[in-house]
Formats: sequence, structure tokens, C-alpha cells
Amino acid sequence: MSDKLAGQSPGPLRYVWLIYLLALAFQPIFDPDSGAGDWLAAAVLAAAFVPIYVASLRVRSDRQVLTLIAAMVALAVAGSLVNSGTAVFVIYASAVAARLQPVRRAVLVIAGLVGAVVLMFVISPVPFPYRLATFAPALIFTIVIGAASIVDAEGGRARRRLLLADEEIERLAALAERARIARDLHDLLGHTLSVIVLKAELAGKLIALDPGRAAPEVADIERIGREALSEVRTAVTGYRASGLEAELTGARRALRAAQVDVEIETDVPALPAVLESALALAVRESVTNIVRHAHAEHARINVGVAGDEVVLVVGDDGSGARAPEGSGLTGMRERISALAGSVVVDGGAGTQVRVVLPLPPHVDPESATSTREPADGTPVEGRASAT
Repeated sequence: MSDKLAGQSPGPLRYVWLIYLLALAFQPIFDPDSGAGDWLAAAVLAAAFVPIYVASLRVRSDRQVLTLIAAMVALAVAGSLVNSGTAVFVIYASAVAARLQPVRRAVLVIAGLVGAVVLMFVISPVPFPYRLATFAPALIFTIVIGAASIVDAEGGRARRRLLLADEEIERLAALAERARIARDLHDLLGHTLSVIVLKAELAGKLIALDPGRAAPEVADIERIGREALSEVRTAVTGYRASGLEAELTGARRALRAAQVDVEIETDVPALPAVLESALALAVRESVTNIVRHAHAEHARINVGVAGDEVVLVVGDDGSGARAPEGSGLTGMRERISALAGSVVVDGGAGTQVRVVLPLPPHVDPESATSTREPADGTPVEGRASAT
């Protein structure tokens, strides 16, 4: 109940915890002197508490949270004079208090809530033995739920900070990569294009004055242009050739940073740049979904060859693919489909993304070098069976 009451659960599930308001029915049920007035009081107290609880799930500022906690406590203390079950309001308040920052403030507020339970114990009209049985559990749960909610809230904040840091790292890495590629292309083409411009100007002048001398210049322009094109293709192929390996390294770092144990196993031959780039992008999108949405503890990435196909499988033991597919997965399907491949997502037990691409005829599957990295991060090389 702690993480949900702290406002961390998504969607309507957080309203399920209102079921604990059934504690208000205990006194009318078990008190032999209770009557219709006690049931009416329980209903009125529940109806007064629900709007406060709903508001506590939506507010963001600490001042608003403190105001709603005070309202919960005031309702609990006043209501305890007619129904001891209102002690449950303080437990809800302790979970909401975990959202306060810094943690010291949350701890102080929860300590104040413990004092509120003691006050309710003192002023309650319930006979002593029954009063102890009513408020002792409330005192214990106020402390336990409050502490658990603080731990969960801090974990949620840490996860959000981690995601923001990952996004910033990705942004800076992309900027650095663009700058590097720009420098490489400038160094590669700057001089060559300058020579082409000069020769083109010279050839333009010679065509009118001496066509015979212009022909070799035009031939040089063609030769230099072809060499430049070849150099650009070589450079771009070089960028892409390291794509899958680099992406697997980045995936391992991202998952471990998110406290997800990961096992990576590869057994693939040298692939064409277009296939390797598609697999690298599929790994990136799948791992991003694990880090952001899966709440997983373990993940596995397997890249191998089965017959005349290369198969990528990325799986986790998280919450499963329940939400509609986003633009990232849609883009992955489009890229893979353009290469006559397929993408299958299984969101049953955890989530498993399976990408299949046909191998070109000239690729030899037997040339694959297998590497298996268990969750402890120790690489093991050798031959592995096909995926």
C-alpha cells in the first residue's frame, strides 16, 4: 500500500487502496450498542475523506501536501470521538507525507502523525481494552507505512534522476558524435572539394581557349570526385560497422545503471552495414523501453544465426508490454520490414522483443564468433549454438 498511497502508482490502481476505509465499519459491526447513527457517521466520515485523498494524489507542492495531511489528521481526530476506525486516515496521511522533501521534513511530519494517533488513543471514548486493540495497530502501521513510503519515494526520485541523466548523456553523446563526424568529413572532403573547385574553374576557362588542355582537367575532376566518393563510403561504413558492438556496450551500461542484471550473448558473423545498423537501433529501442517502463530486475540480449536468418532477442522479467506501442517500436517495425524482416513483441511474462532479418547469400554463418557475457560481466568467448 505504501508506494500507491505515496502517489507513485499510475492510473486508477491508486484508488484501489480506498478499500481500507472499510475499517470505519468495524465499530458499528462489533459494538453491540451501535445503531443507525453509527453507520451514518461512518458513511459521512468516509465521504468527507475521499475528496481529500483524491486531492492528495494530484497536488505537487509541499504546501498543498501539508495542507491536505492536516485535513486528514483533523478529520481523524474529530472522527475518533464517534468512530475509532478513523485512525486509518492517519495511515493514509503517513503515506502521503513521504512525498515531502527533503526526507527530514517527511520524517518530522510522520513523527507528528504518530503523536496524533496517541492523542486519538487518549480522547477516544472506546473502552480501554478495545481502545488498545484499535489504536496500537494504527500506531505501528503509521510508522511502517510512512517509512516504506519514504524509501519508495526516494527510489522513484532516484529513478527519475537516472532517466534524466541518461537522456542528457545520450543528448551529449549525439552532439559529440555529430561534431566528430563533421570534423572527419571536413578533414576528408575539405581539401578535395577545394581542388575540384579550382580544377572546374580552370577547365571552364580552358574550354574556350584550349579544349585539348581542358579534357585532362575534366578527367582529373572525375577521378578526384570518384576517390572522394569512395572515401566517404568507407568512412560511413566504418561508422556503421561498429554500431552493434557499441550499442551492446551502451545497453549493458544503461541496464546496469538502472540496476537491471543483464546477460548478453552474441554469435553472429560480419554483417552488412545496413543489417548491423538496423539491429543496433533495435537493441537501443528495446533497452530504452526496459529502462523506462519495464521495472525489471533481469534482462537478456541474444544475437545469433538460425538457418539463413539473424535473430535478435531482447527480454526482461518486468511488468510486460501492457501499454500501446509507441513511436519507437513503430519505427523499429518499419525499419525491419524494409529489410524483409519481422518484429514480434510478447508481453506475457515480462516483455520479449524478437527481431528476425534474412542473411544475404554472401554471408557465411559459420564465420560467427560467439561471445557470452553473464550477469556478472565476465565475457566468455567460444562457439555457441545458433539462436
